[in-house]
Amino acid sequence: MFKPCVLIPVYNHEHAIGAVVAQVLALNLPCVLIDDGSSPTCAQVLDQLAAASPLQIKLLRHAINRGKGGAVMTGVHYAADAGYSHVLQIDADGQHVVADIPRFLEQAAQRPAAIIAGCPIYDESVPALRLYGRYLTHVWVWINTLSLAIKDSMCGFRVYPVAAFMDLMRRCKLGERMHFDTDVLVRLYWDGLDVVNLPTRVGYPSDGVSHFRVWRDNVLISRMHATLFFGMLRRAPQLLARKWRAA
Repeated sequence: MFKPCVLIPVYNHEHAIGAVVAQVLALNLPCVLIDDGSSPTCAQVLDQLAAASPLQIKLLRHAINRGKGGAVMTGVHYAADAGYSHVLQIDADGQHVVADIPRFLEQAAQRPAAIIAGCPIYDESVPALRLYGRYLTHVWVWINTLSLAIKDSMCGFRVYPVAAFMDLMRRCKLGERMHFDTDVLVRLYWDGLDVVNLPTRVGYPSDGVSHFRVWRDNVLISRMHATLFFGMLRRAPQLLARKWRAA
């Protein structure tokens, strides 16, 4: 049975999260908020949102900040325990178009074993360096999957099948910070899941808060690409066979 929930990791986005949650609730969808060690101000906003809609919102908390990946994994564990079949991940800062959620869920219902991955259409607010930097990751992802199946591995707007995600977490340690989105998508592709790339408009961001730390996150991303590269080498025969079957 197709039973989705919306999962939103939150770290100090108190100025944007209320509007995002209001739009999600207007779609009559269950919403899981993960407070990833936010400030007291943001934590209070999240408490108020959860108290105002207790039947639709589940609030989970990390005592300290663990990173976006850590927050998403906490949410997926909850979703599995609560009986949800799919989680739709969306960012808390308002950069994603919440009105596109029905399109993502429609695709997930039609292809429940696939990942529905957002493929960004950027407006003029995107920082140029951020945009150019993404292309380097795109190239590495194409190398590490021996495929062009993943159009964008860094967009945080996507739908995961919960069972496949849980199986992956049991078998390997995923990156918990800004390298998470790419790491999990490549590894799920390695596991045989198809990727449906769905165009969606993206802005940067509504509350002006970015948690990207240039030195730390670039080191983590570089290390991730190297790890995935050696993982690809071991899987190259299977990946090539999959590519030939799809041709």
